[in-house]
Amino acid sequence: MQKDDQTAFVAISDIPAALGLLSRLPVPVDFDAARARGPKAAWAYPVAGAALALIAAGIAQIALWFGLSAPLVAALALAVLIVTTGAMHEDGLADCADGLWGGWDAARRLEIMKDSHIGVYGVLALILGLLLRWQALTLVIGSGYLWPALIATAIISRAMMVPVMARLPHARTTGLSHSVGRPSVATARVAEGIAALAAIILFGWVGLAVLLAALLAATACALIAKAKINGQTGDVLGATQNVTEVAVLMTLATLVT
Repeated sequence: MQKDDQTAFVAISDIPAALGLLSRLPVPVDFDAARARGPKAAWAYPVAGAALALIAAGIAQIALWFGLSAPLVAALALAVLIVTTGAMHEDGLADCADGLWGGWDAARRLEIMKDSHIGVYGVLALILGLLLRWQALTLVIGSGYLWPALIATAIISRAMMVPVMARLPHARTTGLSHSVGRPSVATARVAEGIAALAAIILFGWVGLAVLLAALLAATACALIAKAKINGQTGDVLGATQNVTEVAVLMTLATLVT
């Protein structure tokens, strides 16, 4: 690693920058350094996910000690994750559901995705996504995997955003994703490597199945975005995180419970 953060392949300053972008946590961020780093900092997205998961898992563990049932603990953990991220990933999921299936061409789909109003597709996507995450997490918590499941899911789902950023062009010339820029394929591989390492450490060989499910989910999101709007936006990345989280939790609920 080079000593200059502006030219280094990875930098410690990328972690608070990633947390500042992907969460509402009051993290001090050097914005000049973050702008200089640009998309190179995307490798740290899974690290930011781990930090958010530790907060959610810690609160959920306290709830378990106080005797709350697994369904209530799962709901609480999801609520903490949603609050600490400002529901940005859920917003992306709802916007994509409305836009990608509510418009007849790419321009109209992008227009709908930018609209702050929510439609039927968006409501249904949020309801179904939350139900699937809650039910799967309930099963996993009931089997004693609270900490590894939350940590692995948060890391992997955010890591999968990076290859989508790297491999798809921007669908519009404005917005959050465009302002961040496109990371290199090498940066995406670092994020994927962190996800793979976390999955194997936390779940052994089962982690490989979890990674496969995540890759399939993220690939499906990327292919749909490519077909519908010929690229990616911040909403597409948020939807990718949410869909991948569902896939990871459902896989864990199947294999470890």
